[in-house]
Amino acid sequence: MSFAIKKIHHVAYRCKDAKETVEWYKKMLNMDFILAFAEDHVPSTKAFDPYMHLFLDAGQGNVLAFFELPTQPEMGRDENTPQWVQHIAFEVENQEALLDAKAHLEQHGVKVLGVTNHGIFHSIYFFDPNGHRL
Repeated sequence: MSFAIKKIHHVAYRCKDAKETVEWYKKMLNMDFILAFAEDHVPSTKAFDPYMHLFLDAGQGNVLAFFELPTQPEMGRDENTPQWVQHIAFEVENQEALLDAKAHLEQHGVKVLGVTNHGIFHSIYFFDPNGHRL
């Protein structure tokens, strides 16, 4: 094979409200806004489907992206998959930082599950305003 994947450039999820999503990720997880753009047509398919595409800095070259789709039906979740399966996992420096993150989230009214010991790492779990498990 003459190519190799360098890294994941970004992962993209749907959001209910682009502005609320940017503000929540900044306030709760200290992610900086990179950029957003709006289009009426999907570049790859040329289909008319207005959207807002936004990008957040998740640290060390990692990018988290979201699409707001104002003309599509309301967001739902994959009913064939348990809610705990699909999630985005972020890494913090150490156990102390994990506990600080948990305290910060809880102080802002976010319900947090854990700390959960997985043997090779520890996790906390919570939901963003779009219903994505983090």
